[in-house]
Amino acid sequence: MKTIPAKTILHKNKSADWFGSDYNINLYKGCCHGCLYCDSRSDCYQIENFSAVRAKENCLEILRDELRRKVRTGIVGTGAMCDPYSPFEETEQLTRHAMELLNAFGFGAHVLTKSSLIARDADVFSDIAEHSPVLCQVTVTAAEDSLSALVEPNVSRTSERLNALAKLSEKGLFTGVVMTPLLPFIEDTEENVLAIVRMAKECGARSVYPMFGLTMRSGQREYFYQKLEEKFPGSGLAERYAKTYGERYMCWSPHAKRLWKIFSEECQRLGLVYEMRDIIASYKLGYGDGQLSFF
Repeated sequence: MKTIPAKTILHKNKSADWFGSDYNINLYKGCCHGCLYCDSRSDCYQIENFSAVRAKENCLEILRDELRRKVRTGIVGTGAMCDPYSPFEETEQLTRHAMELLNAFGFGAHVLTKSSLIARDADVFSDIAEHSPVLCQVTVTAAEDSLSALVEPNVSRTSERLNALAKLSEKGLFTGVVMTPLLPFIEDTEENVLAIVRMAKECGARSVYPMFGLTMRSGQREYFYQKLEEKFPGSGLAERYAKTYGERYMCWSPHAKRLWKIFSEECQRLGLVYEMRDIIASYKLGYGDGQLSFF
């Protein structure tokens, strides 16, 4: 595995709005999952050769020292820029060892992935949950494995991710599904949305967080359109996106309002939390103000 130099690993978030994470870490750079819609491909992030995964040199030693210097603990998130459970993690185990460091220094964890490999680390998450909040999430945008294979080609299929989530839920961990992005004209159907919500409930998830659309920026947009042509030949999807959204950043589904209604009603019926503030409050419940008081 190739490596790149790193000076720091633990970054303080400007706010805890994203699932309550106070800090963020990326132990790897790049991602080989090949998801058609990945925002991290955008030019603004300046990640060359994004599809090549590289580990950050001495990342565990750097993280250990940074955690040790913190006066107060907090929730450390991972999975925002690149997936912490790429295939390389199976042997490199950087994410697992990072979670062990969070446990040792009394920090909580928020992990978001598209890989079933997350279930491997249920024991470490359980140890962290003894003293700090833990939120384990998988991204699911397509209920059917066949569609998942088209839009997220090099990663665990939907059924595999949900099976992993079920294993984590069985350990008593707070788990959730992140239904983002829901691709307009491809995944934004009532059938797909309701199926994902019901599958989340069946695997023991306590939350589902949606976005009925996707974001597009320079670099990412061109890649997305190219892959639409490859994966859905003759569909005219790229032209439809270009005509509908142009250079827009936020590309909402034309059915967003209706989908939100059926989504929220089904979540309420099944007892799932689905708004950000409620998800954050739910998984932090019971840990006390002392643990959750940060800078």
